[in-house]
Amino acid sequence: MAISANELQSHHSALLRYALFQLGDMPLAEDVVQETLLAALEKPESFTGQSSVKTWLTAILKYKIIDVQRRRYRDPQLISPLIDEENDKSDFDSLFDSHGHWGSEAPRNWGQPEANLSDQHFWQTYHLCATKMPKRTAMVFTLREVMELDINEICQQLEITATNCSVMLYRARMSLRLCLEKNWFDAKISGTTS
Repeated sequence: MAISANELQSHHSALLRYALFQLGDMPLAEDVVQETLLAALEKPESFTGQSSVKTWLTAILKYKIIDVQRRRYRDPQLISPLIDEENDKSDFDSLFDSHGHWGSEAPRNWGQPEANLSDQHFWQTYHLCATKMPKRTAMVFTLREVMELDINEICQQLEITATNCSVMLYRARMSLRLCLEKNWFDAKISGTTS
């Protein structure tokens, strides 16, 4: 099925927003989007028409982003040394009692959290919380929860064990929960968010 360069280019803005959300780096996001559009132009026969052009391009983009994430993971100079996952002493176990039940820090009622998904301030808070996570942990979380890869794919892409992946996902979820409760949900209750 023939797709014109103009039709591909019409999806540039949506692809760039997605890439920027995933990578947090405008020049890198732009490069990945250009690589995506180039790949689509070079192999238009891979578009079978079973999905929309945007869905097809987004699928290509996801794999380009995974390639970038993999390079970041493997090249220590590309990873910010803010937090070392191997030495991360986040003690989420203290949130539970000896029977594995929530202790005094049980999750609070977030009301209707879906309503926050359209709030720009929520996403700013989310990104702030995500940047506080170790880079590899954030990468695993993004690959699993945002890009919806399964554990085996993540382990293969990043060359980690399933146990390591599960631990990083656990830490990411707990870290995000605590950060969002403190900086978004509690702040909304006290009226300190706009």
